[in-house]
Amino acid sequence: MPRTPKNQNLEQNVQTQSLTDLVYPESTGIPVPEYLGTVDKLPDNTEEVPQPKRRGRKPNPKTKARKGPALEQNVQAETEPEFQEKKQPVDGIAAAEKRLAEQYGVANIDAITEPIYTGEQNYKPAESTEENAFVSENTSEAVIPQNGDMAQAQAENQGEVATDHNADPNAQQQGEAQAQNGEGQDDRRFNNQNGKFNKFNKNNKFNKNNRNNRNFQQQEEFVDDSATLPAPGSEAILKAKENWLKFRKLSMSELQELAVQKEVDFRRMRKQSLNYILQSLENEGNIIYTEGVLEVTPQGHGFLRMPDQNYQTSTDDVYVSQNLIRKFNLKIGDTIEGLVRTPREQDKYFSMRRIDRVNFEEPDKMRRRVAFEYLTPIHPEEKIHLEWNETEFSTRIMDVFSPIGKGQRSIILAPPRTGKTVLLQNITRAIAKNHPEIILITLLIDERPEEVTEMRDIITDIKEKAAEKGIEIKAEVVASTFDEPPEHHTRVANMVLEKAKRLVESQKDVVILLDSITRFARANNVVIPHSGKILSGGVDANAMQFPKKFFGAARKIQDKIRTIKNEDGSISEEVQKNGSLTIIGTALIETGSRMDEVIFEEFKGTGNMELVLDRRIAEKRIWPAIDVFKSGTRKEERLLTMLEQNAAWNFRRGSQNETETGIMENLLKLLNKFKTNSELMSALSKPKD
Repeated sequence: MPRTPKNQNLEQNVQTQSLTDLVYPESTGIPVPEYLGTVDKLPDNTEEVPQPKRRGRKPNPKTKARKGPALEQNVQAETEPEFQEKKQPVDGIAAAEKRLAEQYGVANIDAITEPIYTGEQNYKPAESTEENAFVSENTSEAVIPQNGDMAQAQAENQGEVATDHNADPNAQQQGEAQAQNGEGQDDRRFNNQNGKFNKFNKNNKFNKNNRNNRNFQQQEEFVDDSATLPAPGSEAILKAKENWLKFRKLSMSELQELAVQKEVDFRRMRKQSLNYILQSLENEGNIIYTEGVLEVTPQGHGFLRMPDQNYQTSTDDVYVSQNLIRKFNLKIGDTIEGLVRTPREQDKYFSMRRIDRVNFEEPDKMRRRVAFEYLTPIHPEEKIHLEWNETEFSTRIMDVFSPIGKGQRSIILAPPRTGKTVLLQNITRAIAKNHPEIILITLLIDERPEEVTEMRDIITDIKEKAAEKGIEIKAEVVASTFDEPPEHHTRVANMVLEKAKRLVESQKDVVILLDSITRFARANNVVIPHSGKILSGGVDANAMQFPKKFFGAARKIQDKIRTIKNEDGSISEEVQKNGSLTIIGTALIETGSRMDEVIFEEFKGTGNMELVLDRRIAEKRIWPAIDVFKSGTRKEERLLTMLEQNAAWNFRRGSQNETETGIMENLLKLLNKFKTNSELMSALSKPKD
């Protein structure tokens, strides 16, 4: 007998069952074929859920046997996935109403008088029962509030919890202000918006590529409020500058006395901070004026270093943002004047509020300047007159036998105790008196502290005397004494060099008096990484690179000639004067040190002017101890007139057979006889009978 298929006469043998026996009581009835069987006979089609692999090491069998079931329980807890409880499907709105009625303990949902919380973020009291139950469009499920949510809804209805309806309108603004200031419950360490502690931020402290805080967010930028500040050059700005200069000259004890009178707490303030605070109390509108030299960090922002502190880092330095640096094309070494803003709660430094002048010029001019490396150097053509006092014979002799021009690279070879420090002081006085347009910088490296104080007193005296005549002298002393580390020496020298370059780019004439090149080279020999190539005397082969770069920066910049077409059609030429950098440095000789001899030999042919001091003349107490025959200037015909050249040549010819001491004695007699160099040149230029 052939086998009858199961589905034959299916319509006759079908018996139906409700889906209640198969799924859930709430489900609707569906006809089910009899051959599928009852619920107990349903095939088990469920597959075992694959367990996730356990990370890390596998448990040790010995440890597992020793710890017993405790370890098995822990391992099972780690490997078994956590399953969420299934939500029971409901029959739409009717089932939701039934459950709400059971939860509130009433027979019908219409008897509920309290507002029903539907789980929405912005809670609004429900007006009708149908709107109280939130039903999903896709699954027809109603979101039922839990006990905690219902308690919160009741508390909100009674006014115990502040919601969007009964909250203070100013509370949100206050909360935002607290979040910005780092206050309140929003701790900075757990704030996702904080770039330092947010581990998902690429610039945080957990990033392996963010070593040494290089990528940390900088100090927050400020809103430009320049419109409310007084205009540059106004009376308020001039008064603020006067107060800044006045407080700058005062000592720390004098500033503290003023702070006591103003009722200012100065216990933790440095001199610069106290200066700024007193300025804000004195000036109109509480504005603060400052001036300093910019140093740009690798992160892109910068700080203003003060010459009073020898351009060293300090907590009182003014912060300069990247926007200001990019706006005016600022570089390291730029001299900046402007207004300062006091630090806010989350800031660490005073910040630059507005830049009024850069390198004593308008800030907009800095965008079109040419870099120092692209300027054309030429031989010095304009002489610096050093004759300033008839009784100062050292500068009068230099003015004739070894003249100095703007852009000269001069080196003074001086044995110990031959009067080089006094000679530099006389040169400083001569330049300040005869050329007030020159910016004078005296750089003392590895010198005695008392000599630094003496030089600063001289500069202060020169400025005060010039101010009485209405002349402004731009001069400063930057020093690094012998008790400071070599890194300090090289840092000071680098800042002075960069400042001089920026001034030359702005068509300024700058003179640097360096004392001394030898000690500067010694410090650089200690600081640089050693290459393994050691010269005689223990000098590294790379130790002379930075001192040579410093000394080689002296140059006269070629003037520009512009062709201008006039209104009548004619063409005329206009000469634009460019700046110059003059360096007068001293080098120690005859010290008995092999290192000093090597340094001297390295710089021997680099200068275009040499002045030699003789120890034998100084031992006989004849001042100045200048060796006239060994001293001289290259291309001196560009600086001296024909009368001066003939006088110098005639004197040298007539003194060939005499000793150095005899030559200086004869020259001093002539200087005493003739009160000015012009009279002396006229007498020496006449042929002898």
